[in-house]
Amino acid sequence: MTRLSDRLGGPRLWIKRDDCTGLATGGNKTRKLEYLVADAVSQGADTLITLGALQSNHARQTAAAAAKLGLKCVLILEERVSQPTDAYRHNGNILLDRLLGATLKYVPRDTAMVEAGERAADDVRRAGGKPYVIPTGGSNPIGALGYVGCATEILQQAADLGIRVDRVVHATGSNGTQAGLVAGFDGVRSSVRVLGITVGRSRAVQEKGVAALVDETWAHLGLKGAAPHDNIEANDSYFGEAYGMPTPAMREAVQLLAETESLLLDPVYSGKAMSGLIDLIRRGTFGKDENIVFIHTGGQAGLFAYESAFAA
Repeated sequence: MTRLSDRLGGPRLWIKRDDCTGLATGGNKTRKLEYLVADAVSQGADTLITLGALQSNHARQTAAAAAKLGLKCVLILEERVSQPTDAYRHNGNILLDRLLGATLKYVPRDTAMVEAGERAADDVRRAGGKPYVIPTGGSNPIGALGYVGCATEILQQAADLGIRVDRVVHATGSNGTQAGLVAGFDGVRSSVRVLGITVGRSRAVQEKGVAALVDETWAHLGLKGAAPHDNIEANDSYFGEAYGMPTPAMREAVQLLAETESLLLDPVYSGKAMSGLIDLIRRGTFGKDENIVFIHTGGQAGLFAYESAFAA
């Protein structure tokens, strides 16, 4: 991202385009679903069930994966954002969920989501189907394998380009992307540092959740010894008032990426993570010669649910 790097005065910024993974506008969850849906198919499942917020990118990609493979899909969607607009309730990912043929079930804020998924699975069984429940964000040791693979892919691409990656920065929410990256980079004894910018949780809560999933993923991979935790870092300074609520810095980041690199970020994840990266650069946190890779986790469809946040 040379124009953005020049605008900010360094370091050297690169972008990993995980918004280009396919499945109805793509996103980071597609890497996780590659493993999760394979597991579902191997078990003979005919219905995918998953959980998320109303504008969940993960839910939309799960619906797309189900459509691609001829499976049914049930989405349990939580009314997590207070005072949503009509666009938030009906446009963006919700519109795509419906086009993809998913069954949408809405639940109020603070619903026990795991139990809601289990009830939906019971409904499918009673109707004669075979459900497979995917956790929020696809974040379990199976789903995290997608980002173990992404870590090794980044290292290979960097080697092909003849560069050294110093740091990877991304939005962190349900832990799976960050845990997979940490397990992947540390599993091959890479020196790449991983920084997650949180989208709704405190640093302490986020790092604890990531550490637990790193341990589970490490064991799932069959790696020897205890998983190291010294590469687990979450910054909670940029999500603002709450998950899914716009911030001025997010709006600036989305606008800046659009006008310098013709890249569209989303308002909930990549926009807030990029706002954090931009602020840290302005504060002189990184060396001018560092190579920083920002992982674009997708979700641009969410822009259409947040039109009012970008109104002139």
